[in-house]
Amino acid sequence: MRPPQLSVTRVAPSILAADFSKLGAQVREVLDVGAKVIHVDVMDGHFVPSITMGPLAVSALREIVAEYGAMLDVHLMIERPERHIAEFTNAGAGSITVHAEATPHLDYVLDEIRAAGAGASLAVCPSTPLTVYGEVREMIDMALCMTVNPGWGGQGFIESSIGKIERLRHMLAEGVSLAVDGGIALGTAERCAAAGATTFVAGTAVLGSADPAGAYVALAETVGDPRV
Repeated sequence: MRPPQLSVTRVAPSILAADFSKLGAQVREVLDVGAKVIHVDVMDGHFVPSITMGPLAVSALREIVAEYGAMLDVHLMIERPERHIAEFTNAGAGSITVHAEATPHLDYVLDEIRAAGAGASLAVCPSTPLTVYGEVREMIDMALCMTVNPGWGGQGFIESSIGKIERLRHMLAEGVSLAVDGGIALGTAERCAAAGATTFVAGTAVLGSADPAGAYVALAETVGDPRV
């Protein structure tokens, strides 16, 4: 079943940019002003260069997020994600994104995610052709179009992403959310929304800012997140 939090336009603050010494407080700041999706970036040092967090981080936020009727959206930038779906759904993931480039068993892992009760999402890197979506369009609840190369911080938004978002929007089944991730701020989010994006992952622009709540509200108003 498609997660209800993804049924409308949403800004998804990414905890990767948070101050981990006060992670719970910062997450509450954006939940208090209407955030319904909290994004968790999981990196393994193999599929992407960086190593970040795992199921324990998801579990630590589970109760806080549940208080607000919100959802944890887990982005697995890891090799062979099919080996870890149960860990993340048991920890509280409401939606899980896997990369087309990370597994030879894409049909299997998407089916496993949905069988575990989470929303299934498929991501592709900037240079990956979109044809893979044609094979699994009925199996996904969200498609994630990376607007930077995954695994490196501080990159600029890839301008060709706008055309890619437009093409992907036309390939997806009705009601499937189209997410963008990387370099998302007020200006780029507005352009992505015009191209057809409906979920906007924002790290530095929200939880990396001096005022996470204010930054979230400004971005939400720009793209039409109802904050309810």
